[in-house]
This record gives sequence, structure tokens and C-alpha cells, in this order.
Amino acid sequence: MDYINRVYENLKQKYGYEPEFLQAVQEVLESIRPAVMANLEVYEKNKILERLTTPDRIISFRVPWVNDKGEVEVNMGYRVQWSSAIGPYKGGLRLHPSVNQSILKFLGFEQTFKNSLTGLPMGGGKGGSDFDPKGKSDREIMAFCQSFMTELYKYIGPNEDVPAGDIGVGGREIGYLYGQYKRITGRFEGVLTGKGLTYGGSLVRTEATGYGLLYITEALLNHHKDSIKGKTVVISGAGNVAIYACEKAQQLGAKVISVSDSNGYIYDKDGIDLALLKEVKEVKRARLTEYKKARPSAEYHEGKGVFKLKCDVALPCATQNELDINDAKALVANGCKVVCEGANMPTTLEATTYLKTNGVLFIPGKAANAGGVATSGLEMCQNSIRLSWTFAEVDAKLKDIMENIYSNMLRTCEKYNLGEDYVAGANICGFEKVVNAMISHGIC
Repeated sequence: MDYINRVYENLKQKYGYEPEFLQAVQEVLESIRPAVMANLEVYEKNKILERLTTPDRIISFRVPWVNDKGEVEVNMGYRVQWSSAIGPYKGGLRLHPSVNQSILKFLGFEQTFKNSLTGLPMGGGKGGSDFDPKGKSDREIMAFCQSFMTELYKYIGPNEDVPAGDIGVGGREIGYLYGQYKRITGRFEGVLTGKGLTYGGSLVRTEATGYGLLYITEALLNHHKDSIKGKTVVISGAGNVAIYACEKAQQLGAKVISVSDSNGYIYDKDGIDLALLKEVKEVKRARLTEYKKARPSAEYHEGKGVFKLKCDVALPCATQNELDINDAKALVANGCKVVCEGANMPTTLEATTYLKTNGVLFIPGKAANAGGVATSGLEMCQNSIRLSWTFAEVDAKLKDIMENIYSNMLRTCEKYNLGEDYVAGANICGFEKVVNAMISHGIC
């Protein structure tokens, strides 16, 4: 059994109950094989893969809080600090009932390579809780966030670990978390990103992941002597990433025909009405059925099916493993040419393989959705120098970062004769930077 397989089999024995984590590790280990084999003696001697697939630490804690009925509720909180080889831990906090250690380990592992790809000095981490913010009052959200930060603050700081938002954590939640951190420590510092503009936040942060997704998609198409202008685009999700991917796609001349939520999806043959979508999801925080009521050209369908729509470009922007093998077959059959992941690992391994095998240009999430954390890194820079950049300045830096990610993936593919396997290109590119830093630091 070779080195890579041996490491993976050991992980399976230890963590067979963590399927999301094992899926992420398997995908990365297989794709970095050319780089590992080229440096096998050094990597095996230094146990690089064993160290890289083990987090620096995992912190778990109880989060008690009081609901509006005066009842005490208890959730679990987590912070997975994966790697600080190239900078302080950096990664979002997710509030969702599905949150568990396996999901946060997969996200922290992926985040390490994603942050490396940005070119900014940020390590990888992830955290969150199984708390569900849906249906909760502002007071209940505040009570939870204050309790959560009362424990988390001990382990974070601007030079140690800088959390951000993720699913279930937007500007409201970041504000409550930051207020509690400041209250406990007495320090006003860049310990969280995604902050409000009045207290150290950055312009473009709201739009960053969606905008970045389109910048790298356009870079891919431009490299192939094409453009997203005039293309029909399918987007899944209806949260922050999906909304601003839709906005930038429309600005670039594409026609976006779908969005989705956990209940179903919208197909709008005339193109998504962005103002209406924002009103429904950002202002009213309502379901997509409200979009249908106000838009005669729209169809609403319960359940899955968004990837069955005919399109040129598909952008999965909802959650992990949403695009499965049946979706992949439908996309290929309907002539889809490009799939770029706006969410974290939204495509199953089987579906990813099928898409690549059938000639679909595919960019993985660790590259395609790096715009959010890249702009978080830019927020950290602004906090450090006590300056704020304009929207245009941050947007230009974001565009440069995403285009550089694509260029670096391309060079890595050429270096290892990978063809257009951007999954391997992204993984190797991020992996090599982290590993070089690890080796420089010695055994630690």
C-alpha cells in the first residue's frame, strides 16, 4: 500500500463516523498524488500528510441561552483550528442544525487550501454550532451569540484566529458576537470579519463570494476564447452567495434563470428579477414562493430539480453534496459546458468525476468561492492599518485575486501535465504553499 492510501486508510479506521471529512480528504489526497510522488521521500519522512490531515486542535463547548419564553436551551459550539502554517486561523462560523464535528473538520481542512490559494497570509479554520437561527427573535439570536462568544473569545484574536460569517451568520450575528468580544476583553480590534461598516468592516464583503465566483468563471471562459456574456446560467441557493453571483452574472451580460432554497426552486424564463429576489430573501427573509407570487414569468417547483434546467453554466451555491450524479448527467445531457462551485464541496465525488470525464470545465469551491475569504483578508489588512478602501478599490483587488487563483491553477496543471483538471490544480497549488511552510517550521 502506497503512502497516500496508507494515510487515508488510517483515517478511515479512526473517523469512519465522519463521512463529510473523509470525502474531503479522499478528494484532496487523490488529486495531489502527482505532487506527493514528486517529493515522496521528503513528505513521507516528515509525515506531511499525517500532519496535514490532523487539525492543530478542536475546541468544543456547551452554549446555554434563554429563549423568549424564559426557558433555558443548550447547544454545542465548536471551533476547528486546522492549520496556522501560513497565517492566523481564518474561517467562518456556521449556525445550522446540521453542524457537527465531521462537517466542521471537512470545512476547516478545505479552508486551509482555499486560504492558501488567495495568496494572503491566512491559515485555515472553521467553527459554529447546531443552533438554528431560523424563526428566532433578535433577542434570542443575541442571547445565543453572547453565550457562544463568552466561551469562544478565549481562543481567538487578530493574530491567532479570525472567524467570519457562514451559513446562518450574517451582519446581525457578527455584530452581536463582536459586541460581546469587545465587552469581555475591552479591546476594539480586528478579531472578526464581515463586520458592519461603522465598526471596521469592509466594502464588497457582502458581495465578495458571489462576485469572486463570477470573476473566476469569466477568467476560465476568457482563457477558452469565450465569455459569460449571453450565456444562460443556473444558480442554486438563494442566500448571500447566490444573490450576488446572480447580480454579477447579470452585470456581465449573462441570463440567470434559477435560484433555489431548501424547499424548492424558481425557474424564471425571462431571467431572475434581482430586485425582487433581494426583497424576498434579504428584506422579508421569506421563502421563494413569495417570489413566484410577485412574478408572472416565474415557475416554482417543490424539491430538487434546479440542475435539470437547460443551461450553459451551472453555479451550485447552496450547500455540500447538493449536485449528485443524476444532476451531473442532466447537465451534460442539456449541454452545460461550465460548472464552478460557489458553495463548499457542493458536488459529490461521483458527479465531479462524471462532469470532468464528459468535458465539462469544472472549478472546485476552494478556488471558485475563495472571494469571500479573500475579501475577509482584505478587511484584516484595513483593520491592521486603520484605513478603509473604497468599493472600487476592494472590488479591483478581489478581481485580481480571483484571476491570479485561476492563473496559478493553470500553471500548476501545466507543471504536472494535468490537462484541464482544475480540481487537482487547485489542490496542489494550495497544498504546496502550506507544505513548504510546514517544512520550514520543522516538526511542530
